[in-house]
Amino acid sequence: MIQLPPDEDLVAALRAGDERAFASVLEAWSSSMLRLARSFVSTDASAEEVVQETWLAVIKGMDGFEGRSAFKTWVYRILVNTAKKRGTQEHRTVPWASLVAGDEEHGPTVDPERFQGRDGAYPGHWREFPEAWASPEHSALTVEIREVIAGALEGLPARQRAVISLRDVADHSSDEVCDILQISAANQRVLLHRARAAIRERLAEYLGRTPMASGGQRA
Repeated sequence: MIQLPPDEDLVAALRAGDERAFASVLEAWSSSMLRLARSFVSTDASAEEVVQETWLAVIKGMDGFEGRSAFKTWVYRILVNTAKKRGTQEHRTVPWASLVAGDEEHGPTVDPERFQGRDGAYPGHWREFPEAWASPEHSALTVEIREVIAGALEGLPARQRAVISLRDVADHSSDEVCDILQISAANQRVLLHRARAAIRERLAEYLGRTPMASGGQRA
């Protein structure tokens, strides 16, 4: 994982036109930005254009960043606004503000006790990985697992995909996600819970039928 400097130093470098700093930010965030943009638009090409437009807007608007939120949150808010506009043009966007309790997409759910509480090392994340999780030496299987996760993410409803992309891929806090997507804390929790449950269910299904995951040999 790319380690970026503190916001104060990063913003100063970007305002000074430091190409190395900008390249580092691009490498660190562009993949998760692309994944999030895809939640709002109809094609991968559109998502790529949204990310490009976002970075152009960031460069032009650097002087407007006042530090009232994390720099990353500011960038992602620009991304979401840009993606929403593109999605509206494509007749794809669903108003996030229209969500109310109980209106979220249905889907699998799991016992809340399987998630770490506020006192855990990673609040809101799984306490344990699926029992049959592959050992590190199975590099081929590890690649396959990543592909399964990517496929599962693509298969999620747009709202769930956006929330889990921000929380578990881009590593935003719940408050930041609510700010970026303009949704309530309750909606954020339910959407994230259902998204994580769907990913875990897909992984458990895949690992349950993969001999290598249980220490056996594949044919």
